[in-house]
Amino acid sequence: MKILSVNAGSSSLKFQMYEMPEEKVLISGVFERIGINGSCYTIKLNGEKVSKDAILNSHKDAVKILVEELIANNIIADLNEIKGIGHRIVQGADKFESSVVINDEVLKTISDLSSLAPLHNPAAVIGIEAFKEMIPNAVAVAVFDTSFHQTMEEETYLYALPYEWYTDYQVRKYGAHGTSHKYVANRLSDILNKKDSKVIVCHLGNGGSITAVKNGKCVDTSMGFTPNAGLVMGTRCGDIDASIIPYMMQKTNMTPQDIDNVINKKSGLLGISGVSSDSRDVENGIKEGNKRCLLAEKIFVRRVVDYIAKYYVLLNGVDAIAFTAGIGENSITIRKQIIEKLSILGVELDEERNNVRGKEQLITADNSKIACYVIPTDEEVMIARDTYSFIEG
Repeated sequence: MKILSVNAGSSSLKFQMYEMPEEKVLISGVFERIGINGSCYTIKLNGEKVSKDAILNSHKDAVKILVEELIANNIIADLNEIKGIGHRIVQGADKFESSVVINDEVLKTISDLSSLAPLHNPAAVIGIEAFKEMIPNAVAVAVFDTSFHQTMEEETYLYALPYEWYTDYQVRKYGAHGTSHKYVANRLSDILNKKDSKVIVCHLGNGGSITAVKNGKCVDTSMGFTPNAGLVMGTRCGDIDASIIPYMMQKTNMTPQDIDNVINKKSGLLGISGVSSDSRDVENGIKEGNKRCLLAEKIFVRRVVDYIAKYYVLLNGVDAIAFTAGIGENSITIRKQIIEKLSILGVELDEERNNVRGKEQLITADNSKIACYVIPTDEEVMIARDTYSFIEG
């Protein structure tokens, strides 16, 4: 059975097609700069990548070319072979505890939640509508980043703000990266061969979050009402004293929109280093003696360690810690720094094992009290699994 996993951004469209239930990737790719000059797309097939320029005025244009590529590359002979399309949705708030088949009501709810994810939900709606028009017979499924975190207790997801802010304006912790956290937590459970495990998943990338998982369920997560809570990220500041915002507005006459732009797009690694939001550039800056790059990395590592320690106490000890996403899977030096700062918990790094990028690997010594792993995430296969499960009943 052929299933498409789709992630629509405001100017992009990522896709991956699977043969299910084998979970074999048949083709994948990304359409970029949709609605912008210089639009193009890349197709990956049989281990080879091919990039092409294309006029992409809308997501509908991207879907049309995608269908043409599927037929031209003999992935499908007929659109009816595509039985399901799973759509990644960033914000489902507290409306969806799990993935759902998309109908008019679900689509409206996703759209209504756009104020909580203005860069993501509107794009997802556009993507859903484009695929529905081009491939109408496929079952469309919404897979929410937030649904995995719906098992948090009220005392965890509520802020100490007027209760009416929650009841009237939906102000609460929602979390993000839930599909990734669920995949990695499930993989850890398989590795440990125990369902009653207590694990911490560190999704460290340009955006980052850490989640405490007990018996396969989220107990707490670092992202909050928006993805700008918690860790220091590529361009996001993470946790700050909220009073900084009105203070800077008074001092600089910045508008709320100006402040929002700074804390989301000009802060984090970029704001501290002054060099880049990419951790690889920051690491290169450190090698060149850039003190601000070194400071940015130290702050990043410190925040990650703070959350791991917090969740270690919350879970009353943990069986394993996983590192995933761009930085977590590929930065040998950052993983080393984090694990060395966890030595008080009995965590001991094995430097030879840690010398790995993008590959599943135990990276702690055999006598380490907590096992640490690199586990490449796979949000796309989680989307495909959920979509397949609806079609199979």
